Amino acid sequence: MFAGFVSGLSLHNERMGWLIYGANGYTGELIARAAAESGMAPTLGGRTREKVEPLAAELGLLSRVFGLDDPDAVTANVAGAKVVLNCAGPFSATTAPILEACLRIGAHYLDITGEIAVFEHAHAQAARAEQAGVVICPGVGFDVIPTDCVAAALKAALPDATRLALGFDSRGVMSPGTAATSIEALATGGRVRRAGRLVAVPLGAVTRRIDFGDGEKFAVAIPWGDVSTAYRTTGIGDIEVYVPTSPGRARQLLLANLARPLVQIRFVQQVLKSRVASKVTGPGTQARAKSPTYVWGEVSNDRGERRVARIKTANGYDVTVAGALAVVRHLLDNKPSAGSYTPSQLLGADLVTTLPGSGRLVLE
Repeated sequence: MFAGFVSGLSLHNERMGWLIYGANGYTGELIARAAAESGMAPTLGGRTREKVEPLAAELGLLSRVFGLDDPDAVTANVAGAKVVLNCAGPFSATTAPILEACLRIGAHYLDITGEIAVFEHAHAQAARAEQAGVVICPGVGFDVIPTDCVAAALKAALPDATRLALGFDSRGVMSPGTAATSIEALATGGRVRRAGRLVAVPLGAVTRRIDFGDGEKFAVAIPWGDVSTAYRTTGIGDIEVYVPTSPGRARQLLLANLARPLVQIRFVQQVLKSRVASKVTGPGTQARAKSPTYVWGEVSNDRGERRVARIKTANGYDVTVAGALAVVRHLLDNKPSAGSYTPSQLLGADLVTTLPGSGRLVLE
């Protein structure tokens, strides 16, 4: 058993195989434990020695402790990895330095982001990925495997679709990282896609009623990653993503838009994120087991034809664990063409149906 910090440019280690960065976070630890239990042997990475090394020692895995401020140090510490899975959010702060290191050393880059700007940045590196001979595939968790697969299935069912709506009904508790990302989303406001372009809309302004699979509910559009990824998957120009809420909560979101200039101040964001970190712990095993997710999608074309898809999956965090490991295994065992992918482009629209806890994807 070996766990410890290694530094310097001669870090190449054939035993490393693949790296989880942010392994000490809520979701990163879930993935690390599931990987070890299944016989996989990732190296665990993160910036906090007191958290990373004990977890690696417990699981009998290698560890590397490093921050992301020094590009050369990041490159040195990911050297030897064939695949890097970034689980450290908010990804607005972590994706760019880790992705740059992957492009420098020729490692595949994955993450579990749901952040629109991160997807846009990652996919903008497609040409560089092809040059480096690597795969870039952000969003290999609940953000955005289920909705991306639904989008791909709907596009296949109605190839000339011009409008796409997606959504999910999940009653689970957020992790600290997800909560911190939500604070950033409040600062940036809502996003939809119109005529192929990302468009800002006030939070709470776009609403409709939807049957996600558990009865019709009032729903509100949110700035979810699919307004970026589903466009790349389907080419459909008009895209919205919804979650259920109440009319009262939608009105509260509209009022919250007034606070956006305040939340955009970096100090205010830091204070809010600090409070989140001290109070939010993420759901336990039993809570996750009792919180399935209902995923829904709808496409329509200019002739008024319409198709609807639904699938019930496990809790979002369990989907993230299983989905991320499925993509890692695929990249370790296969040699796909280099470039930038969404999850359904890389493994197919049926990926979500292969994950534990998923039912059939039903098209209507």
